[in-house]
Amino acid sequence: MAGYKINRVTSDIKICLSELLREVKDPRISKLLSIIKLNVSGDMSYAAVYVSAIEGKEKTEESVKILNKSANGYLRRELGSRMKLRKVPELKFIADNSIENSAHISEIIDSFGK
Repeated sequence: MAGYKINRVTSDIKICLSELLREVKDPRISKLLSIIKLNVSGDMSYAAVYVSAIEGKEKTEESVKILNKSANGYLRRELGSRMKLRKVPELKFIADNSIENSAHISEIIDSFGK
């Protein structure tokens, strides 16, 4: 039963964080940032958020640095108030370049078709 709750809360946090990332007004954070994967610990005290930007690896890493330093408290507070969680997990953003990799693979496939 506990696994079901973690999975449900994880998907709810992912949806809410996606909305919050669009609302962040810091120009250093990419507006095209996507949450690739979210892992919440069993006691819901930590959450690893894997994000990727369409603009590339450098923009993703810059955004992650700002999210972990400046915007982390704001995102945690808003997440707690919107989801009404008793315990809001501590967020750790991690850069993931999977969107850039998939775009590169798509370019390679398209080049073979010509």
